[in-house]
Amino acid sequence: MRLLFLFTLSFIISTSFAQDLKSNELEQVQKDSVTTVVYSKYREDQFYASVSYVLMQGKPSGYSQNSFSTGLSVGFLRDMPINKNRTYAIAAGLGYSYYNIKHNLKVSENAGTKIYEQVSTLDFDKNKLVLHYLELPIEFRWRNSTAESHKFWRIYTGFKVSYLLRNKAQFYALDGADIRVTNNRGLNKLVYGAYVAAGWNTWNLYVYYGLTPIYEKEARLSGGQEINLNAVNFGVMFYIL
Repeated sequence: MRLLFLFTLSFIISTSFAQDLKSNELEQVQKDSVTTVVYSKYREDQFYASVSYVLMQGKPSGYSQNSFSTGLSVGFLRDMPINKNRTYAIAAGLGYSYYNIKHNLKVSENAGTKIYEQVSTLDFDKNKLVLHYLELPIEFRWRNSTAESHKFWRIYTGFKVSYLLRNKAQFYALDGADIRVTNNRGLNKLVYGAYVAAGWNTWNLYVYYGLTPIYEKEARLSGGQEINLNAVNFGVMFYIL
């Protein structure tokens, strides 16, 4: 988690630095009256990183989140302009996303059977569900960029399919007991959802709405109620060439 956070932070800093550097270099060239060759076939925003808060929807009765549930993602998108001015484009790519959901849903195992139960926050120190996804995003893009400027407004709407690589549920009891359940087959291997990223230059607001529950229908609470949790992310998205 710490390494992933440091990597994302470094990515964000390098994004801002790279874009400012390009703008400064262009200004210097113009001031020195040097002829500039403009590359008319430019592409925009082909690397991305996001940091978000994960809010669960479709919650069963008694379910609650605690602390800050984190969502992180990084990846590459191939920008493919579809008009002459290159202000409209389609982008498709490949990425990785990480979820750390902190809640009161305890997962345990007995003789190979997964047991799901909601417990009071007074009964544990920490309880989390960690998910690792391989994601395949595709976007429709609008921006008012030009070949001379790397600062512009953008609205990118997208859809992505995510494949679950690994998962871990971990319960830390107050008495020090540690219950771990890894690679639980009760979670959906494929989830998908829609998102939008909009903003100016480096900073963009990001919202993702999961259309698929993270748990399968067979995963139920001890009383028979479906868990049926969908992820909704609110955060910021960073892009770099």
